[in-house]
Amino acid sequence: MQDPARAFMPYPFVPVPHAESGPLSGLTFAVKDLFDVAGYPTGGGNPHVLAASGVKSTTAPVVQTLLDNGARFVGKTHTSELAYSMSGHNIHYGTPRNGAAPLRIPGGSSSGSASAVSHSLCDIALGTDTGGSVRTPASYCGLLGLRPTHGRLSLAGCQPLCATMDTCGFFARTPQAFSAAADCLLGEDISAPRTVELACHEGLFADLPLQSQQALSPVREQLAQRFGSVQILDAPLPAREAVYLAFRQIQGYEAWQSQGANIERLGMQLGPDVAERFAWGKAVTGAQYDAACQLRDTFTAWWQSQLGNRILILPTVPDIAPLLSATPQEIEATRRLSHDLLLIAVLTGRPQVNIPATMFEGAPLGISLLGPCGSDALLVSMATELMQGE
Repeated sequence: MQDPARAFMPYPFVPVPHAESGPLSGLTFAVKDLFDVAGYPTGGGNPHVLAASGVKSTTAPVVQTLLDNGARFVGKTHTSELAYSMSGHNIHYGTPRNGAAPLRIPGGSSSGSASAVSHSLCDIALGTDTGGSVRTPASYCGLLGLRPTHGRLSLAGCQPLCATMDTCGFFARTPQAFSAAADCLLGEDISAPRTVELACHEGLFADLPLQSQQALSPVREQLAQRFGSVQILDAPLPAREAVYLAFRQIQGYEAWQSQGANIERLGMQLGPDVAERFAWGKAVTGAQYDAACQLRDTFTAWWQSQLGNRILILPTVPDIAPLLSATPQEIEATRRLSHDLLLIAVLTGRPQVNIPATMFEGAPLGISLLGPCGSDALLVSMATELMQGE
């Protein structure tokens, strides 16, 4: 197929059988090149991984679920290298284009999947979200995107990064496709709250750039009008630097456990930013990792005490996507600010949905709903209801 978005890996196309009928019949989907698909290699965003992969003989269960429900596979999409970057840039393969804001980065690491959907090259795309890799590109590219409850969707047949943080998420451009994919992938919630109660913490919005605050303010009001009043949480937020360090230590330690042996055995040539993150993770000690996990437990308990079964309204990321011309230092600064928001779901294991809420300077900015564990389908229904009600 033609790829004006530079979203797809240029693999020779091999048809993948799908059900002739089903709830996803007539819809197309793409798959981040971390998931195995029979007839294709799994490249993981790195030429060494691709060379060692070979053509796979089996298909990841989550991919097979889409096929069994009638969706048609159209290709494997680019990922940031080893899924360890949020910019969407890959030193080996370049940067997929942002279909909603062509002069701006698409976000990563599920960059190709978001690019493909935002350019209408497919209806649905699978990604992964470890530290924000579905939610960030969903916001940057103006898409619906879900990071599910940790463990809700299978990661069998998917290249790992961080065992206690990795999730399989997905994108769609329309509420109809998003809802249909969610019905097939998630099934029914078994532990969602019976009634919707919203909450918000002003501290999560206070540090946003003024334009972002102004753009999201009417969306917050719209959510309250549609789903009921919003309880304002006022307890001081946990110390951000300590929480961020714990997140980095868990992520870095587990990333090295997952990929370190391959990096050294294959002599992988990594992009400077990715190489630096793996080197940092290699240096994290077991004691530091254990202490970080304890802080994660404390952080999770704090949010549970504040939210209970309420659904939190929060910014997905602080701002619209940086320009393609942004420096590495500017990208890293954006990444750091974004993580204060993104790591809430990561560390607590809660599901989060990005809703393409607004635009300014010609670029999208999302808002998110974060629910209790197991409320994924409820969040999807709320997101689609909000969009369809516009």
